[in-house]
Amino acid sequence: MKVFKSILIAAAASSIASPVLAETEVVWWDFFAGGDGVRMKALIDQFNEEHPDITINGTTSEWGVPFYTKVRTAAAVGQGPDVVTYHLSRLPRALSEGVLTPITDSDLETAGLSRGDFFERASKAASDEEGTLYAVPFDIHSVVLYYNKSYLEGTEYLDDDGKLTGIESLDDFNNALKVAQDNGAQPPLSYQTGGPGGVWRMFYTLLSQQGGAFIENGEVLPGDNFDKAVQAIEIMQGWGDNGYQPENAEYEASVALFTSGKSAFQVNGVWEVPTMIDMEKAGTLGFEWGAVQVPTLLDEEAVWADSHAFAIPIQGDEKMSEEKREAVMTVIGWMEKQAIDWARAGHIPAYTPVAESDEFRQMEPNATYSSLVDIAAYDPRSSIAGVASPVYDAALNNIAPAIHGFLSPEQAAEQMKSELQSLRD
Repeated sequence: MKVFKSILIAAAASSIASPVLAETEVVWWDFFAGGDGVRMKALIDQFNEEHPDITINGTTSEWGVPFYTKVRTAAAVGQGPDVVTYHLSRLPRALSEGVLTPITDSDLETAGLSRGDFFERASKAASDEEGTLYAVPFDIHSVVLYYNKSYLEGTEYLDDDGKLTGIESLDDFNNALKVAQDNGAQPPLSYQTGGPGGVWRMFYTLLSQQGGAFIENGEVLPGDNFDKAVQAIEIMQGWGDNGYQPENAEYEASVALFTSGKSAFQVNGVWEVPTMIDMEKAGTLGFEWGAVQVPTLLDEEAVWADSHAFAIPIQGDEKMSEEKREAVMTVIGWMEKQAIDWARAGHIPAYTPVAESDEFRQMEPNATYSSLVDIAAYDPRSSIAGVASPVYDAALNNIAPAIHGFLSPEQAAEQMKSELQSLRD
């Protein structure tokens, strides 16, 4: 009996000395669907398995305006998430709305991170004008140039190793399109010509390659930036006049033109890399392909880009507890260090220790176009710019009609400027 009592006392003492670890719930909202969603769900599940003291409670909502409206409304009344995924192109709008909290060096230290761990352009896009950090970049994603090797075999545009070569100017690219067209590509170039995203990304890449600025000091297309915008639209219109690009192609149709083997080139986001890889593995692609950084067609190296990032919304009038904030930063730090799994969706990790690792350097085609981190052209720093913004709407309303011949490039640029001028910061 005495022995039994001793065991009970010892067990009780042990329980007091080693209490059960309290579990902290982190409410997580993201906008990832499709392949991205599958990868993120796997990362969340892995985190939860490895961290018995922290549980991510994840919810995925509709991408674009619905997501950002939901975050803004919920955060303002103190019923929002603890952490959200965010496009860095939307950061200026978030700052104007006061919806995000600053992320301090102490926060980063809790996560096992530092400001110097991230590519400079991504870090700048994640900060306000004074350099205060408001989000932690997770990736850099951009448009790239996909190519179908079958249309280029035996031409000067494919080297002995089957790599795209010889496109160093607009004339070079136009000649390559003509060669592909003569070899049966119909149309030789595919991108989303009937939707805001594809039209804006192509236009902004061509504008940026001229050293142009879409919004400068709060003004839309001031000075010679207007002429540069006209030139960008003229180039796109010329592709239409020559039958090089599809008419009014929505996103899915633009992808199908390339994956079905009808188009020789596709300008689209890195997020379509898994589509290509999966079709190739399944034996349903029907051709050899590659993907490279969008060539420099004009004066400067530049390509439209954005980043997915992690941000901490305000909690109404309440302040997040230190325990919760530590848990949130632990989640963010862990995700950054697992970014190689996210890179398999075609993205480039913004966290340099992963981006510079041997594993990523051997990942194709990501490693081939990873040089774009140094020329990434983020959307204008303005509350009217960024994904699913008035700028995207203006591209659809004005540039799309122009590239199909319904407006002159000058008319399109003027109408776009007028449409956005009243909304500018």
